[in-house]
Amino acid sequence: MRREVGLLSKGSYWLACALKHTRGMKMKIAVIEDEKPHRDLLIRYLEDWRVKNDTSVILSTFESGEAFWFRYEEEQDFDLLFIDIQMAGMNGMELARKVRARNRDIVIVFATGVSDYLEEGYEVEALHYLLKPLSREKVESCLEKALRRRKKESFVTLHTGEETLKLSQERINYVEARGRNCCIGRVGEPEGLEVKEGFAEVEKLLEPGEFMKCHRSFLCRISNIHHIGREDIFFDDGSSAPVSRRLWQQVNQRFISYFRKEQSD
Repeated sequence: MRREVGLLSKGSYWLACALKHTRGMKMKIAVIEDEKPHRDLLIRYLEDWRVKNDTSVILSTFESGEAFWFRYEEEQDFDLLFIDIQMAGMNGMELARKVRARNRDIVIVFATGVSDYLEEGYEVEALHYLLKPLSREKVESCLEKALRRRKKESFVTLHTGEETLKLSQERINYVEARGRNCCIGRVGEPEGLEVKEGFAEVEKLLEPGEFMKCHRSFLCRISNIHHIGREDIFFDDGSSAPVSRRLWQQVNQRFISYFRKEQSD
């Protein structure tokens, strides 16, 4: 096992463990906490959990919501955020709302000294509230829940001009080839997401069996299809992608087979 520890910047601690064998997945975690004693305690619990579970973890810590947001605008591939609610400047709830506006999949756990924010937490789909002083057992329970959630989902990491994004494959309706790059159609997002990866490269990154070509320039996710017209595929969120005459029958048969299997399972 090789372990590397380094300082990225003031107020940000970085830990990466490259493991030859892991029982769990690699997780990228951020701790956003302005009080050093609570921050250090949480880091210790996370490190102990990593060792106990032989899991690869990349951990970054931030002393303010603003410091995290500055990093997040360039790196949006975090899996789990531990956020202190009562921070000076941008508080934890404000930060969580900003993150949720961009990412519906990231797991958020709040740490707080009071229980006044429970109702607001439903807005941002927080996994849990941890009341201070933090309990090792409850921190570990949150980590286990987050890990189970990740195992149920499959992600793909893609790049825009200035950002690295982790996207849930379940939230991708279609992939469109645009020259050397691609446009990703995401569930509930009216605008396509332009990424630097090429069409063939993205196709290799996606789960085999979940996506198929519906047009020479389009891939579609079968499970997100609502119905198929003569010239277009319509997804559950109302968006659409073209289907070519040559591939229409193939896509239609695959769509029918998929949902017959879903009903029988």
